[in-house]
Amino acid sequence: MTTREVRVGPLTLAPGGPLFIIAGPCVIEDEPMVLDTARALKEITAALGLPFIFKASYDKANRTSIKSFRGPGMERGLALLARVREEVGVPVLSDVHSEAEAAAAGKVLDVLQIPAFLCRQTDLLVAAGRTGRVVNVKKGQFLAPEDMAQAVAKLKEAGCDQVILTERGATFGYRNLVSDMRSIPLMRETHCPVVFDATHSVQMPGGAGTTSGGDRRFVPFLARAAVAAGCDGVFMEVHPDPATAKSDGPNQVPLRAVADLLKSLVAVREATLPFLTELKEL
Repeated sequence: MTTREVRVGPLTLAPGGPLFIIAGPCVIEDEPMVLDTARALKEITAALGLPFIFKASYDKANRTSIKSFRGPGMERGLALLARVREEVGVPVLSDVHSEAEAAAAGKVLDVLQIPAFLCRQTDLLVAAGRTGRVVNVKKGQFLAPEDMAQAVAKLKEAGCDQVILTERGATFGYRNLVSDMRSIPLMRETHCPVVFDATHSVQMPGGAGTTSGGDRRFVPFLARAAVAAGCDGVFMEVHPDPATAKSDGPNQVPLRAVADLLKSLVAVREATLPFLTELKEL
C-alpha cells in the first residue's frame, strides 16, 4: 500500500512529513474568542513552520450532563467557522454526528471529524466520505489500533482516500484513560497520517460528577512521547483561560503555553524523524 497524502486546503499532510497541528477551543463559546484564538494559533504555528488546522466544535453532542453547554448549534457554528477560514486564512475542522449533519457540514468544513464514540458507525463514515472532504476518525477508547483499518476501508468504499486517524487513549477501568504508544506505529500501517490527541488523552470521563475531569499537566509528556513514537500530527484543545472554559476546561492547554510546548515537539520531531520506520522483525 502506498503512502496516502492528504490535502487540506493549501496544506499537504503525509506520513513522515512535517509535523502538523490541529488546535483550538473544545467548543465554540463566542465569536471574539474563536477568532482571536484562531489568529493567535496561526501566528504561533506559522513562526514555527507548522501546518495548522483550526478546530472548534459547534455541538458537543456527548456531554456528561444534559444541562452542559453544547455550543451554538450547526447553523451558527458553521457560519462562524466559515468566517475563521475566510478572515484568518486557515482550514477548519469540527465534529459531525449524523448522516444529515455530515452532508451539511461538508459544504463548509475542510475536515469532518468522526468522534471516538462514533468511529464504528458505518452510515456516518460513509456519509462523511461521500462529501469529498478530508475525514479525521478518532479511534474509539474501546478499540484496538489495528481495528482502525476497518474504518479506513469503509471510507475508501465510499470513495474517500483523504483520511486521518487520531489516537486519543484507551479506557482503563472507570474514569481513566491510558495512552499506549504502540497504537501510533500500528495505525501508521494504514499509511494514513496519524494524529495524537494530547488533551483528550488526559481526560477523566465523568470524573467531575456532571462534567469530565482531567489533568493538563500530563499533556506535554504524552505529546512528546507520541511525536517520538512517530505521530504525524498533534491535536490539542486550547483556550485563553481554561478555568472559565464551558467544556473540557481541565484538559485544555492555556493559550499562553502553546508556543513553548510546540517548540519542544518540533525538537523531538527533528531528533526522531530519521529513525522512524515501518514495523519489522528485530
